Amino acid sequence: MSDSRTEPRIQVIDRAAQLLDAIARYSKAVSLKTLSAETGLAPSTTYRILQSLISNRFVERDANGDYRLGQRLLQLSNRAHSDIDLRAVSLPYMQKLCDRLGETINLTIREGDVVIYFEKITPNRMMHVNQIVGSRAPLHVTAVGKLMLGLEGAEEIASYAQRTNLPAYTRNTLSSIERLEAACLASVRQGYALDNEEAEIGVGCIGVLLRETSGTVCAGLSVSAPIERRKDEWIHELKQAGEAISLQLGYRPD
Repeated sequence: MSDSRTEPRIQVIDRAAQLLDAIARYSKAVSLKTLSAETGLAPSTTYRILQSLISNRFVERDANGDYRLGQRLLQLSNRAHSDIDLRAVSLPYMQKLCDRLGETINLTIREGDVVIYFEKITPNRMMHVNQIVGSRAPLHVTAVGKLMLGLEGAEEIASYAQRTNLPAYTRNTLSSIERLEAACLASVRQGYALDNEEAEIGVGCIGVLLRETSGTVCAGLSVSAPIERRKDEWIHELKQAGEAISLQLGYRPD
């Protein structure tokens, strides 16, 4: 006879998880009022749980009193890849790409509705794109993020658009569901994506995805450059590097 009883849940942990998920949906720090409304928790309850999360470095509070995910989560994400270290495997390929292309190479991971810049290699030149390790960007304004959305299909793209309202960062940001869906699905078909000054005017990116043993996407690899220096010839080199890293991570394509 099977035991139909469910495991008891710990309410405060469930609520903390709700808050972390809510914060992760935003690329910028978010207010207590917004978090309370999104989770349905009372402001006083929201505040108490956030204070505990701050004490444990899972959440940080900025000078304006708004909340963002803390560095400890980034450290834990790295530990999740302890069997085959994502950073250690990727860095040699990133360095070679940086040396050949002379531009910034980024390693990004997904957390909710944003990507986090997990590692970078910058060129030895005065003018280059400087992505900050630990910073976040919405999926729809990044090359890697559009690939991640595209893999989930039209329904998830529409759900993401509804959750985030597709905020425009520049005049080139894809702020309609129709345009975003078309771009994401086309990117998946071609195996790479572009950011055409969608996050920042003057900056263009090319991105590919990295996969691990199970075939699951675990990260993204991208090159960021001033838009006038970006070259289509880089696509092949970036895809080759992404495939090599994926193989090192244990991925075996069919």
